[in-house]
Amino acid sequence: MPSFQRTVALLLAAACLFGNTAAAQALPDGVAKAFARAGIPRQAVGVVVQEVSSRSPRIEQNADLAFSPASLMKLVTTDAALELLGPTFSWRTEAYATGTQLADVLQGDLVIRGGGDPKLVIENFWLFLRQVRARGIREIRGNLVLDRSYFQTEPADPAAFDGDPQRPYNALPDALLLNYKTLSFRFLPDEAAGMVRVAMEPTVDAYAVAAPQLAAGDCNEWRKSLQPRPSASGMGFDGPYPAGCGERSWNMHAWQLTPDQYFGVVFRQLWRELGGVFSGEVRAGSVPPDARLLAQWRSPALSEVVREINKFSNNVMARQLLLTIGAEVSGPPGDIQRGTAAVRTWLAGKGIAAPELVLDNGSGLSRNAQIAPRTLARLLVSAFHSQSMSEFMSSMPLAGLDGTMRNRLLNLPGVAHIKTGSLNGVRGIAGYVLAASGRRYAVVSIVNHVNAPASHAAHDALLQWIIEKG
Repeated sequence: MPSFQRTVALLLAAACLFGNTAAAQALPDGVAKAFARAGIPRQAVGVVVQEVSSRSPRIEQNADLAFSPASLMKLVTTDAALELLGPTFSWRTEAYATGTQLADVLQGDLVIRGGGDPKLVIENFWLFLRQVRARGIREIRGNLVLDRSYFQTEPADPAAFDGDPQRPYNALPDALLLNYKTLSFRFLPDEAAGMVRVAMEPTVDAYAVAAPQLAAGDCNEWRKSLQPRPSASGMGFDGPYPAGCGERSWNMHAWQLTPDQYFGVVFRQLWRELGGVFSGEVRAGSVPPDARLLAQWRSPALSEVVREINKFSNNVMARQLLLTIGAEVSGPPGDIQRGTAAVRTWLAGKGIAAPELVLDNGSGLSRNAQIAPRTLARLLVSAFHSQSMSEFMSSMPLAGLDGTMRNRLLNLPGVAHIKTGSLNGVRGIAGYVLAASGRRYAVVSIVNHVNAPASHAAHDALLQWIIEKG
């Protein structure tokens, strides 16, 4: 179909789906009472419930007000990515060599260029380095040069959002994001020896870990009692570890290390484990024009990454994805502005006006992000009729079965694909519900209020009502 005809068809479809033809009803009485019991006033709740083939909502309340959506914003980012990039899109990480190779010695630099892969975890990076070793390179006598030019990021404080830079979700976007820039510490108490052993993953000999003292007592607020003391060279713990905790793990964002430092210590360890030798420096740079390609690593397909983003609400992956949209649609370097512009243009092409939308970083981990329930509901209805519908819907948690909805609607498992959103003062649900009637509904419900944490029962009551009465 020619581009002009395709555009006209999309606009006509949007007009059919989004035209207002009938007045929607108010919240069902039982749902409204559940919000009231939670101490949440009517004006703090935005709701839209619409059958996916209907031209108008069945239920709406404060549908056009701008709400803080928390992680519901990930639905905007992931749906845009699936449609703009395609479900089979993958990210590339590449290794290049400069200079000459004499036998198994590279007389030059190893250059690694990032492509924004949000899932370059330790296992994948190890396999990637094995490809480099398979080219016959054992010793690198130059430097390790890291090319991050695919993204353009501004310096930011990882503690800016909540004052806790060690939280893994506070990792910042990076074209060469490795292992989410996290360190995992596993505490192994040995009461017979009166000590605690600590195992760190990834294992990095150059990053020293001083174990905490073992103490008697119950496992109450054990993380707070440990009082971690991170530095660029290692981790210490000023507080004790309660024996009553048994074995526990703690994943931390390695915020005290720069991206180059983190990448460098992990590279040195894995290269040595692969039998390689490297004593050069690790520095930022770019791929020289005369460099030759040694190896390439392709990430899992976008559909798999979107599934992890939505089922487990992965903020770091979502932020990577927004910058990737910007880089792929407008050309690198990708940044928030280009990513946001691409998403806005995509929404407009679907006939979805969203003047209130503030995408911010694309993950919803933001106090600035906002969206109207009607905008999000229209996106869900449109997505249901798109070519990537199956990938998008299946990426959401299944109520009663998995993800962030695994412990909800246990009496009716699998009938609702629902993304959840949660911040201080914010709770939300959005997704699809299959009613007993056989009709499929898009649902959006967002609470912005100090009592938002108490909205759990009201949201479940809304889903239950749709299942039974929809």
